[in-house]
Amino acid sequence: MTQLQSTLDTLSAIIWGPWVLIPLLLGTGLFLTIRLGGIQFRLFGMAMSLAFGRRRKQEGEKGEISSYEAMATALAATVGTGNIVGVATAIWIGGPGALFWMWVTALLGMAAKYAECFLGVRFRTRDETGQLTGGPQVYLVRGIPNRFGRFLSMMFALCCVVATFGIGNMTQGNAISSNLENTFGVTPTITALVLFVCTGAALLGGIRSIAKVTGLMVPLMIVLYILFGAYIIMVNIAGVPEALGLIIEGAFTGTGAAGGFVGSTIMMAIQMGAARSLFSNESGMGTASIAASVAQTSHPVRQGLTSMTQTFVDTIVVISITGFVILTTGVWRDGDPATMTSRAFATGLPGDWGGVVVTLCLVLLGYSTVLGWAYYGERNVERLWSARAAKAYRVVFSVAAGVGALAPLALVWTFSDIMNGLMAIPNLIGLIMLSGLVVRETKLYLKHDPQFQATAEQIDVFMATHPGGLDAQIDHQVDFTGPVPAFRKPTGRDEEIGPFTNEHG
Repeated sequence: MTQLQSTLDTLSAIIWGPWVLIPLLLGTGLFLTIRLGGIQFRLFGMAMSLAFGRRRKQEGEKGEISSYEAMATALAATVGTGNIVGVATAIWIGGPGALFWMWVTALLGMAAKYAECFLGVRFRTRDETGQLTGGPQVYLVRGIPNRFGRFLSMMFALCCVVATFGIGNMTQGNAISSNLENTFGVTPTITALVLFVCTGAALLGGIRSIAKVTGLMVPLMIVLYILFGAYIIMVNIAGVPEALGLIIEGAFTGTGAAGGFVGSTIMMAIQMGAARSLFSNESGMGTASIAASVAQTSHPVRQGLTSMTQTFVDTIVVISITGFVILTTGVWRDGDPATMTSRAFATGLPGDWGGVVVTLCLVLLGYSTVLGWAYYGERNVERLWSARAAKAYRVVFSVAAGVGALAPLALVWTFSDIMNGLMAIPNLIGLIMLSGLVVRETKLYLKHDPQFQATAEQIDVFMATHPGGLDAQIDHQVDFTGPVPAFRKPTGRDEEIGPFTNEHG
């Protein structure tokens, strides 16, 4: 077992190291930012309005959950224990400068998040049960209709399913169990049973049930965490200028302070900042587009903008709060990174509130992550096998959530890191290959509706003569069994309507 762990650690270090995934992710984000004309900056205000302001559904929009619920579900899957423990680890190994590179990675990643969620809606279809489905497992094979696209789709789906049992399930259950036991004395057995029952009950209701739970929990957990974190920062406001100085200096000069990052170099700060940021907000990994693809929206541009705010909230807001709490309280200089954030909150808040707050946030963050990843896994199980297999997956996933509360999971965590990295690779390749389509159709939409005032009916009118303009493709199922995926009518009859192409999707 020790040898297996060592082998997996080596493989994970290669995949998430400075020569494979990090340059691919950063390069793709920069490439899309340039091609889309800095859309994450130009339309940031509009994106925030669409995500948190204009939440009333327009007539004619197709989808199963609201645009906000789709964003909340994706946010639930990304804002997890990594936002609490991951930040501490990045600072511990890479120094305070790692936080700067987290910000850079997130800002570039917003363009990738926009593109993948645009494609999720653009190529969404209906599964064999008539439900909407989409994501990399769909748009890679529909947008790239050849053997290579099929390979990318299958690779993503397989890695995603395996990863759901690790980072999206058992590790979250373990974190929840450990913190409840340490803070409130709750035995792991009780936590395991509650996780099993609650997860199973939520999953039985499908995406609508998951969306309702996450739509309520995500704002609660984020607001709670931000409020207490902001209080600590305000109490230690005198230390903020010093913290900023450490971040900027460490980003470009490396860190030589005491602690686990003795002699940390600039490269280490970049590597840890980029890796933890990407691991946290998942921009470029494609998973958020699975939830985005079922959103009620009148055009892919709208949902792409809504979804990219998730990266901003996850990294620029939540991770920044964690980073400044750690730096201004001074706990970053020594101690275990696994408990660094808890000690920072315990130091900054009066009495025993610190440990309680962090535990409650970890429970909410961890459980919402479980639900978000459960939906991702279910959609990809269906892609690989069938709707019946997806139902069985729900049961196995719920059991695994309970098991995770009882077992040490270092091996599972490392294996999940590898699967996360491997499923990001086909998605990033697909984003680059389909970037021309994203840019072309984004410009076309913004030309006709620059103020985002058009109704769904008006959008259908001015997009009617252009490929991808209408959402009519979601009224058909997709047959993935042949060498070239093709439409099939939802009645279950076998007549094909025609193969997918890049132009007519």
